[in-house]
Amino acid sequence: MAPVFGRRLRRGTVTAAVAAAAVAALAASQAPGVTDVPRDGQAAGASDTTPPSGDSATGDSPYFTDLPPLQSPVPPTGAPNGGDKEAEAGLPATVLDAYKKAEASLTTEQPGCNLPWQLLAAIGKVESGQARGGRVDANGTTIKPILGPVLNGNGFAKITDTDKGAYDGDSTHDRAVGPMQFIPSTWATWGQDGNGDGEKDPNNIYDAALAAGRYLCANDRDLSVEADLHKAILSYNRSTEYLNTVLSWLEYYRKGTHEVPDGKGVLPDDRTDTRYPGVGTSPTPNPTPNPPHSKKPKPDPGKNESGNHGGGSTKPKPPGEGGSHKPDPAPSEVDALANAGTGDLVAKTGDAFTERVAVRALTKSGDFVPKVKVRFTVSGDTDTRFDGGARGVTVTTNAQGKATAPVLEAGQKPGDFVVQARVLGHASSRVDFEAQTVARVADALARTGDKPLVCEPGKEFGERVEVKATHKGKVADGVAATATMIKSATDATANDKGPYFKGADGKPVRTLTGLKTGPNGLLKLPKMYADDAAGTYLLRIVTEGGGTLTLELKVSAPEPDATPSPSDSSSASPSASPSASASASTSASPGA
Repeated sequence: MAPVFGRRLRRGTVTAAVAAAAVAALAASQAPGVTDVPRDGQAAGASDTTPPSGDSATGDSPYFTDLPPLQSPVPPTGAPNGGDKEAEAGLPATVLDAYKKAEASLTTEQPGCNLPWQLLAAIGKVESGQARGGRVDANGTTIKPILGPVLNGNGFAKITDTDKGAYDGDSTHDRAVGPMQFIPSTWATWGQDGNGDGEKDPNNIYDAALAAGRYLCANDRDLSVEADLHKAILSYNRSTEYLNTVLSWLEYYRKGTHEVPDGKGVLPDDRTDTRYPGVGTSPTPNPTPNPPHSKKPKPDPGKNESGNHGGGSTKPKPPGEGGSHKPDPAPSEVDALANAGTGDLVAKTGDAFTERVAVRALTKSGDFVPKVKVRFTVSGDTDTRFDGGARGVTVTTNAQGKATAPVLEAGQKPGDFVVQARVLGHASSRVDFEAQTVARVADALARTGDKPLVCEPGKEFGERVEVKATHKGKVADGVAATATMIKSATDATANDKGPYFKGADGKPVRTLTGLKTGPNGLLKLPKMYADDAAGTYLLRIVTEGGGTLTLELKVSAPEPDATPSPSDSSSASPSASPSASASASTSASPGA
């Protein structure tokens, strides 16, 4: 079986041959990750990489077969959605963020997998149209559950219920669930908590994207290797046409993408395919009641998204998120902006803020106002900026009147600042969000080496000082530090003699500022030198947060050679016996 999901290619019918030809065309340009497809449509090497029957993440559910434009996408320079290429290259902000966070997690956990986030985007495109164009809430959960058809063997695989309807609302047969279309049995094994809310929800794009990434990386696959890449994609859905379609989108997204507001992603052309749940003309059996853990109500599969039972191809309309929903009010009707769930805005220097600023435009009666331009601005004495380096960005509200700003990236300067949200042209419609960047800190320092720090006057210390910073026992990287040659244990002012560092001009420097711990919390100081003043000195290193370490430095002349010189031997008394000389040596006092 070669299942399909919406069989239109932008302005024409898609066949497996067309998909194969498109992939072959990409391969001809030496596109990474895409291989030539033989005349029968079978991808090279795919025949021996198809998983066993029933072994797929989606249960071989249907999928969208729309192909991308063959030209490279170009970010829009004018108005959004200024053309097919630009529109197709736009990925909903929260969905894109989920893909990139999943890639970052896998880069740390399974670096040998080499998972590109564009592969998750390609699969998300063909499985759910990027969560129905990014119809997700601030936490990344789909506004309405995305359910595949009932897998009852009638045109699809037959998979008897495995989750008692907990995920898919069907206690008789399984259905693929969520933006990445996992069947419940696969989710039970691979489900992840990608957004740190303590739940593993297949309807959440952060959870689903991370689960998909780990699924694709299974069996020690290296996705930079073509054969492993094909095996991974085929393990998701056992179809050569599916492989070809995913590879096409993978190549397209690799050539460039840009972010669009949630809810503004391009949906596949065919939205009336009868096999697409909740949209088509053929009602399916009512599911069992909502599972207790579900964050969103389960839909009645007998209705399409516009609430109509049975036939017709009425254009789907998104649901409201509390309050009433009025279709497309004019922007002039905006009465106020309201916080749309933004939590505390706090991040450490150099980190990304986990919370994203989101507001909702409302009329006096509380109706949502879509298609309103909201300007987000970072103000105050801060170097924090939105992702991409902008201090201000403009976002258009979605169908629920919601606008979500891009991710905030904390700079290196700690302190308080404000993120302002206002409707363009409506000075009174404004919300200010207090935000804070806090300095990274360390409460302990330890030297990594144990060699004595000793030097002869006027020479260079042979050992460079390296220390490791920790905070509550954990590595503390990116922490500001200062190193000073102090006068004494009770006087932390800089010494005016003894060991020193060299400045850029070669002159002695006895206080170093602007230091910062690196990866693994390590800090290695520059070379140290000694002047002509012998003695014992102290070096003190202090970090932001109170971590302190004081080290002893010794400057002394080398020990004299204890072996008598020939001249000493010749001056000895001829009458002195060897035994008498030995006796005198051992009885000599330490001060002699």
